[in-house]
Parts: sequence; structure tokens; C-alpha cells
Amino acid sequence: MITAIREVRRAKGMTLDDVARRCQPPTTAQTIGRLETGTRTVSVAWLNRIAAALEVDAADLVQLPDRPDVPVAAILEADGAHAPRRPATLVPPRPEAGTVAVAVEASIGDYRTGDAIWCERLAPTDFGRALNRDVLVPRPAGRFLFGRLIGRDGTRLQLLPPGAGGRQQVVTDPAWIAVAVRLVRTL
Repeated sequence: MITAIREVRRAKGMTLDDVARRCQPPTTAQTIGRLETGTRTVSVAWLNRIAAALEVDAADLVQLPDRPDVPVAAILEADGAHAPRRPATLVPPRPEAGTVAVAVEASIGDYRTGDAIWCERLAPTDFGRALNRDVLVPRPAGRFLFGRLIGRDGTRLQLLPPGAGGRQQVVTDPAWIAVAVRLVRTL
């Protein structure tokens, strides 16, 4: 199996020792190095341990012929664009299970026509994680409300619409909300 463990580790700026210590249970940098170079066989269990340590999906560590990894041509920093120090690739984003999307058909606020907003669904117990972030809230009869969650008072949520001059909206006891986690924009 061809893996991208080294590429992902380097892209995250981690050392072999960093990954080894973050594995559960911890292992040695030498073991991670052997798994990266293929001198030791990478089992599914090892792949899952390393993926958890790198905070990626195990599938992101496997190089598949039909998955188009994107080569990094340059690094953009405050003083301009520079060539990467080592070859690197980026894995295109994949939605997590339960992700829902908002398609933007008319520009409003920070969002432009053609944008796609990927949102992570949250249960009522997790609504506090979405404070000061944009959320999608289901309403009766198949309607939705989208805006910045600015307050929570028990089961009441206060939202500001994304456009300028909008008035605060209050929603009571929604079954779920979805917090915006990724903006997909064509340039």
C-alpha cells in the first residue's frame, strides 16, 4: 500500500516524534519513520492510529490512483509567494458524514453568487459551539433561516442575517442547527 503519511505529516508541520507521541497508545519516532518509508507494513490499525494523531481521515493517508491530490506549487506568506522547501501535496476537501450545504445564488454579506457553504449539523446540546458563527436553522414548512448566531437563551436562538441592515431573528427550540465550517468558492 502506498501511503501519504510523510506528506500529510510535513504539511501539518509535525515531526516524527510529534506524531509518535500523539498516537494512542504512544509509539516511537523510529516506528513512524518505518511506516512512512514502507520498511514496515502499514496495517489498517496503524493507519487509523496515525490518522487520529494527524487529525485527518485514514483515507487521506492512502494514495489512490483515482483521487487527485493537488501538488503545492508555492507557499504564500506575508512577504510573498515562495517555493515549498520540500515537495508537498494537498488533499481536496471531502465532506464529513452529516454535512449539509447552502448554495448561494445571490451575493449577500460575505457570500458571493456561486459559493457553497458546507455546514456541520449540531444537536441542541452542542448549539453553544456555534456562537458567533454562521448557522443554518430549520423552520416549519420546509423553510430555513441563515445567519450569525449571536445569542442563546435557553431554547431561544438569536440570529443576525448576513446582509447589512437586517433585523435580529429569534428562533425557539429548533431540532438541530448546522454551523458553517467550510466555504467553497470558485475564483
